[in-house]
Amino acid sequence: MLQSCRGYFVTAAIFSGAINLLYLAGPLYMLQVYDRVISSASEITLLMLTIALLLALVALAGLDAIRARILTRASIRLNQKIASRVMTAIIDRPTSTGGARSQSLRDFDTFRQFVTGAGIHAIFDLPWAPIYIAVIFALHPFLGAFALACSIILVLMALLSEWLVKLPLTESNEAAARSYSFTEMSLRNTEVIRAMGMTYGLLRRWSRDRDRMLERQVAASDRSSVIQSLIRFLRLSMQSLILGLGAYLVIERLTTVGAMFAASILLGRALQPVEQIVGSWRGLVSARGAFLRVRELLLAQPVLDSGLALPRPKGQLSVEALSFVPPGGGKPVLRGITFFIEAGEVLGVIGPSGAGKSTLSRHLVGVLTPSAGAVRLDGADVTTWVKQATGDHVGYLPQDIELFSDTVAANIGRFDEGTGREIILAAKLAGVHEMILRLPSGYDTQVGEGGAILSGGFRQRIGLARAVYGNPSLVVLDEPSSNLDVEGDAALADCIMQLKKRGTTVVIVSHRPATIGVVDKILVLRDGVAEMFGPRGEVMSRLTRPVPVNAVQSSSS
Repeated sequence: MLQSCRGYFVTAAIFSGAINLLYLAGPLYMLQVYDRVISSASEITLLMLTIALLLALVALAGLDAIRARILTRASIRLNQKIASRVMTAIIDRPTSTGGARSQSLRDFDTFRQFVTGAGIHAIFDLPWAPIYIAVIFALHPFLGAFALACSIILVLMALLSEWLVKLPLTESNEAAARSYSFTEMSLRNTEVIRAMGMTYGLLRRWSRDRDRMLERQVAASDRSSVIQSLIRFLRLSMQSLILGLGAYLVIERLTTVGAMFAASILLGRALQPVEQIVGSWRGLVSARGAFLRVRELLLAQPVLDSGLALPRPKGQLSVEALSFVPPGGGKPVLRGITFFIEAGEVLGVIGPSGAGKSTLSRHLVGVLTPSAGAVRLDGADVTTWVKQATGDHVGYLPQDIELFSDTVAANIGRFDEGTGREIILAAKLAGVHEMILRLPSGYDTQVGEGGAILSGGFRQRIGLARAVYGNPSLVVLDEPSSNLDVEGDAALADCIMQLKKRGTTVVIVSHRPATIGVVDKILVLRDGVAEMFGPRGEVMSRLTRPVPVNAVQSSSS
């Protein structure tokens, strides 16, 4: 992707060459004025040299502005090429990795903005410093040797700045990432914070990482400012000292007055990029770190080959010895889960809290990758399906419902370019069509961030409509009735029956009698293990079977 922007950077480098050649106009003008014009007293020569200098400076300013525009266009090109890829990788990244998920997008913007900043101009100009030093050598070897020594000293100072600033700046960036992650989580739970008076305690916890971030930022800034001031002092001193050396050579009649002043100007120009790079060192280090983190993200989430497009699945679902251990966790959440349901059957998954029901649901739709075993839809492993392809045939209602900050229609239609008719059919199937019509703008009503303007039950029913949109072959519903009233329960049960008539396979995690009553089979999970599986009547009879009296007496004794 960066290679696709190479043309912009090559063009900027060519313009940088022209700009730095034009910078020689000033020293050459001074050399000619002091060595020729003054000695010859030729006013015409002075006028023509001055006009030539002004033309060169106008061209320099124009090329510098064009170079800035080229790099700005390179930034836009980077955004067009990479931003969507970064966003896709963030979406595909496992949730167990932690951290603020938007941090990767901020990292990409940090790198992209560096491309348009002053720091990259100094990087383009730095390779021309040896050219200026070579010109100074041409004026006199002593002046050239002095300029070379000055350049080496400033480069060593720049390396010292890197050594002093790198550690505190890295620690500051790590603390900033933790702080932003905690901030995002806190802002999603503001109602809980206000309701239970957690503000002051949360601020103390929030300040811990933020104070660490600021502390290391101050340390890095203090060290950087000291080095930057020292480099500025050295550069100004070196420009003055080369004048002194040039004056000595003039006295000894080894060079001319024009060469003395020209060498001072050339040395200042040769050392300027080094000073600019040190001045923008924090931005350079941040851009480099951001680039490496984005590259790591993209490597961890490669673009999958689209492969052969599989036909629409019928909905036959099989789970084969499924086990799952969370990354960094030692205890498996699921252990050897195996079951099979035919297309068009409805499976109810029940069990106590922490049994692994939601984890199983996420495996069924391919959100999680099993540690062992497989989940197959019509015989194909769901983790090998291209998400965009399988997404058209799968509906999923998670336990924690998040609506997107857009219209009701956009949320139900999955931001697809489908017709309004399909959206309305999905809403009617979920039993929420009449409720949507009563909203201020109907299907065009903005739901706010996370669906803030809607009640929990309303959000859940819109989430159900989104799950059944497009007539999927498999629908997985995780606690779909947790926020529903009696009317909502009836609408949910009716929706499941309608899906069953269509031949859609449905997996529902629920404890409500209204929904369990419509299932064909039941899977009982306990501690990540399939304790029971079979037809609904058989499993329910085993669950409700009374305990023999003698068994109770023997256990009490």
